[in-house]
Amino acid sequence: MPDTLKEVQLRTKGILPVQKLRLLKELGIISSHKNYPIRDDQFQPNSIDLRLGEIAYRVRCSFLPETETVQEKVERLKMYEVPITDGAVLEENCVYIIPLLESLNMPESNNTVQKGLFNGDEELSEVKLGSVETLSAKANPKSSTGRLDVFTRVITDYSHRFEEITPGYKGGLYLEVVPKSFSIKVKTGQRLNQLRVRHGLEVLSDQDLLRVHSSDPLLFNEDLTPISMEKIKVKQGLFMSVNLKGKEGEVIGYKAKKHNNFIDLDKIGHYAVSEFWEPIYAQPHDQLILEPEAFYIFASKERIRVPAHLACEMMAYDTGSGELRTHYAGFFDSGFGGTVEDKGARAVLEVRSHDVPFMIEDGQTMFSMQFEPNAERPEFVYGDEIESNYQGQDLKLGKHFQQ
Repeated sequence: MPDTLKEVQLRTKGILPVQKLRLLKELGIISSHKNYPIRDDQFQPNSIDLRLGEIAYRVRCSFLPETETVQEKVERLKMYEVPITDGAVLEENCVYIIPLLESLNMPESNNTVQKGLFNGDEELSEVKLGSVETLSAKANPKSSTGRLDVFTRVITDYSHRFEEITPGYKGGLYLEVVPKSFSIKVKTGQRLNQLRVRHGLEVLSDQDLLRVHSSDPLLFNEDLTPISMEKIKVKQGLFMSVNLKGKEGEVIGYKAKKHNNFIDLDKIGHYAVSEFWEPIYAQPHDQLILEPEAFYIFASKERIRVPAHLACEMMAYDTGSGELRTHYAGFFDSGFGGTVEDKGARAVLEVRSHDVPFMIEDGQTMFSMQFEPNAERPEFVYGDEIESNYQGQDLKLGKHFQQ
């Protein structure tokens, strides 16, 4: 093992960047199935992609294990199992549990000793990992997953919460997958979710957000000018709104069609938009009534950028403002929206109204962005150099559709 790996110190709090995630892999904190080594292209600026394993369990219902392992719960709830090494179709509105190829061996404290790994083989020497606080982790669906209306959540053994991995967790990762609008064909190694690791939890305060925006703009108006300090809205995050305005005949959103063929996740840029989506055109009054349980894609009115020293998460909608779900994929890597000169990119909203018809209007506040600092600046950021699919986007469907 290289000497540089024998003692590792994490001295600043925040989301661990790509170079530290690679180090966690070498230390065996992040590992994978022996037949499927972790690939370098799984690493994103602030996260690592998680891959589907070899089997999908069709279960009767969703669950949280809390008092037992996920596998024990699956054995009691499973209806049948489907090998996915060569691909298999997951049916619309059915619940599946898929063991992931990655697993975690999280430190129990902020001063721990790990067995060293090098090139996948355990070393006899030990590695001391020192940190200011303990490490925890959180998962999110990838953007393309949410835009297909595929509902996914990571589950861990004995957990009472989805998506959150507590300090000291040692074990496998499992993915709950529920295709909502379209059946999907999945295969071992595909990536529906991503995991980020936190060294402490450091969320930027409203004052810090305003301070950053004043010198390094985060939000831009439709005319590509930074939103003024007097008009930017912050309250435990940065608020953004939905765009429903457009010229006559302009598409301002999409509504998913029902009862279609399945979508093969391996096929990029393959499917005709008209086969799966109904376009929504600009209305004279810049408003729209959402049908209950229908799935919609819209874009934000504002354009957002995430500076290289920060990352952010789109936060769940406040049901006190309406029974809406406004996103599935909520994580934005450092560099999203480019530099100040690039004037940001729109956030894409995945919207479903529950129970009742619900009217939304142009400029209506729909969600907030919660920013966190990176423990260090990532070695690379979101953008063209790593073939990011949604850099500089406006309204855009997922990568599986012809653009």
